[in-house]
Amino acid sequence: MSTPNLSVSVLTLAILHAFATPALAAHGTDDAAADPQAKAEAQNMAEVVVTASKAPAARRASVGGFADAPLLQTPASVTVIAQKDMQDLQIRNLSDAVKLDASINESYNAVGYAEQFTIRGFKLDTNSSYRKDGVAIPGDTQIPLENKERIEVLKGLAGLQAGVAAPGGVIDFIVKRPTNAPLRTVTVEARERGTLYGAVDLGGRLEDKRFGYRVNVAAERLRSYIQGADGNRRFISGAFDWQISPQALLQLDADYQDKAQVTAPGFQLLSNGKLPANVSADAMLNKQPWTHPVETVTSNIGLRFQYAFNDDWHATLSANQHSFKRDDYTAYPYGCSPAGWAPVFCSNGDFSVWDFRSLGETKKPLSAQAMIQGKFATGSLRHEFTAGVAYFNRKDRAGKYVYDEVGISNIYRPVIVAPSDGVTGPVRLVRNDKEKSAFVQDIVSLAQNWKLHGGLRHINVDGYQYVLKADTEIRAKHDFLLPNVALVYTPQDNIAVYASYSQGMEHGGTADRYAENANVELTPSRSKQIEVGVKADLTPDFMVAATLFQIRKGLEFNQPLVSEPEKYNFVRAGQAQHRGLELSAQGKASSNLSLGASVTALNSQQSGTGNTDLDGKRVPNVPAFKATVHADYAVQQVAGLSVNGSWEYAGKKAFEYSNTTFVPSYNVFKLGAAYATRLAGTAAVLRASVNNVTDKFYWRDVTPEAGGYLFPGASRTLKVSAQFDF
Repeated sequence: MSTPNLSVSVLTLAILHAFATPALAAHGTDDAAADPQAKAEAQNMAEVVVTASKAPAARRASVGGFADAPLLQTPASVTVIAQKDMQDLQIRNLSDAVKLDASINESYNAVGYAEQFTIRGFKLDTNSSYRKDGVAIPGDTQIPLENKERIEVLKGLAGLQAGVAAPGGVIDFIVKRPTNAPLRTVTVEARERGTLYGAVDLGGRLEDKRFGYRVNVAAERLRSYIQGADGNRRFISGAFDWQISPQALLQLDADYQDKAQVTAPGFQLLSNGKLPANVSADAMLNKQPWTHPVETVTSNIGLRFQYAFNDDWHATLSANQHSFKRDDYTAYPYGCSPAGWAPVFCSNGDFSVWDFRSLGETKKPLSAQAMIQGKFATGSLRHEFTAGVAYFNRKDRAGKYVYDEVGISNIYRPVIVAPSDGVTGPVRLVRNDKEKSAFVQDIVSLAQNWKLHGGLRHINVDGYQYVLKADTEIRAKHDFLLPNVALVYTPQDNIAVYASYSQGMEHGGTADRYAENANVELTPSRSKQIEVGVKADLTPDFMVAATLFQIRKGLEFNQPLVSEPEKYNFVRAGQAQHRGLELSAQGKASSNLSLGASVTALNSQQSGTGNTDLDGKRVPNVPAFKATVHADYAVQQVAGLSVNGSWEYAGKKAFEYSNTTFVPSYNVFKLGAAYATRLAGTAAVLRASVNNVTDKFYWRDVTPEAGGYLFPGASRTLKVSAQFDF
């Protein structure tokens, strides 16, 4: 593959640009030098952008409503992961970022493929649960973080805020915007198995201060903890703004990512009903001479226009065009022919190897939204009003794939087999959904300490699907009304108590390739949520929260055929009920100690299916109890030195919907340190961390999807990095 040379070339040019005084920012820097007050303001602005404290960055979010608002006043459970958190913890992907929240778990999250998760026990929809500045983007590959200012996670129903989305919640990626002062940051990193990473972050204003820029470039040589899951990634983005007038702001952003990495499929249960034993976390099952990397190319072009009519009223227009293309190659492990077609490996570790190829898959969703917001009063009542319309057009193209059994290998003793001589078919339109919605929300101040939040979204979906396996077309139209109401009481300025009721709607799940109704999507499903919570700012820099919730939705699962139990249909029957408690603490516990803690207790139950193997059982791949804690301590005795550590605990998880098999609980520890200094007159932060300090083997992800797969967690890994701020 030729991508490494190009990646290095792009990154080298960006680094050279960062070391040199950028022509675009030179004039602004000279002006600051000539004016002492301007210089001080520029230094302060640079400090805010580059090294802002956790508290301000993580205390506001827009994902819980339609405007950036303090978390304390938001009647929802929201987590914010700021850019500084990602730098301090050496987070390069979403899988590492969500470890900070105990309500989020991995779900069919194979190394080298798409990052997929559950929130509150419900799997996110890759087509609607991931957002970029509030508009939907697919989550079918690793979403780059280099150009993201923060990650906002809304836990629970998002029908009002997002429209059609899974009941677990949404993850919104907030794009970095131009800085007022010149910004030049270079980050380099190495990991012990050979991963090399470099990134450049440039920002500032042109000579005409109305125009600003933010450019991010990154390149990465990927060497996973799984042997052979190697690849490369390159990324570039730009964000630009034009302050047309004091009332009008135009923003444009674009990004491009090219990633190629060999994917690492998981293990299956053995035919004797036992978990695979004596396997290594670095074992690779996709290991054949004809194995290719999964190649994915994505891009975004976003546009936003904001206009302030006066101090109380403003309008926002936004749009985003996303492009996704994937060539998928895998020597896929599934079943064991001597044991029949059941989704299990043979008891001696044998498994069937399938040559899977799907080339030319594309998705090109277009999202657009227009919104007006304002404040007014009716008598003694004060209103914060929002109204808007949104449009989402999803277009997917795919072709007939190759999926042929080609031989038998073994998890302990890999066997080379010949590939299939099958060929993929031409690509055609397989999905075309047009989603139109209108929404309104009013936040009414009933009294000094009481606020009523009321909102409603109407959605119209005109859908088209072509089912490859059945060679049939399906057309359907749906209309939904999704209400959301919440009452907030603030007995003190730093305490808020709320209760809310909401409804959501999600697209039905899609049957996997092994089902008799393969590739068919079920009809949309409605969900309902009740939530109560309390939040408190114990200090201006430290927040705690507690949330109780109940979510109910239709249960989707694979139902065996009565006549042929080894075959199944994907169906919706009965109900899934998830009740839980979330506790969190975030911020500066003292002048030297920053603390983040998240605890989730979840009671999930299946009922009403008419199947005694399922009714009363818990949802698979979600622990009943999970906790994460992260602490960072600034060592007073050594200026610039800080030490950090984290702990993640997850209780045992069911592997199947029938709860026949459980995987053990686990504890994982991480230790790290950072040292802020100056090297050759340049501000620098040197960081090092060791993940999974005890080198514990554990099953991080035990999804029931596609027959059921088990993915080991990463073994002990050392990372070292250096960040330079010029």
